[in-house]
Amino acid sequence: MRRSGQRPVRADQRGLSSSTQLAVVFPLLMLLTLGIVQAGLWLHARNVAQRAATSAVDVARGSYGTAGEGEQRARDLAAAAGLTDVVVHVDRGPQRVTASVTAHATLVLDLGLGTVDETASAPRERVSNP
Repeated sequence: MRRSGQRPVRADQRGLSSSTQLAVVFPLLMLLTLGIVQAGLWLHARNVAQRAATSAVDVARGSYGTAGEGEQRARDLAAAAGLTDVVVHVDRGPQRVTASVTAHATLVLDLGLGTVDETASAPRERVSNP
């Protein structure tokens, strides 16, 4: 009812405003959460690939180590940690041993960042007579 000289009573608009804000903010929060999870998976994959390359170098650089043993160690380590399509190359030269690991990480949204490539290098151990 309206009294003379007064404005009409309006319905409370806060409910509509609150739900509109939620409709805008909720997808942004979900996108942020997805981005954090995606970054964590990618960083974990890089760490695993680096550790696999380092492990391959550690095996192959020993006096009795071979490039094949290093490659196998790196493949096993990367596969156990969830990387797929693992390609390992170990170069055992006369002075240095270098290993490179290329693999594919399983991501929530693969935006072309799923491939990781890491390299490790160290001097080769040599046994000498005292």
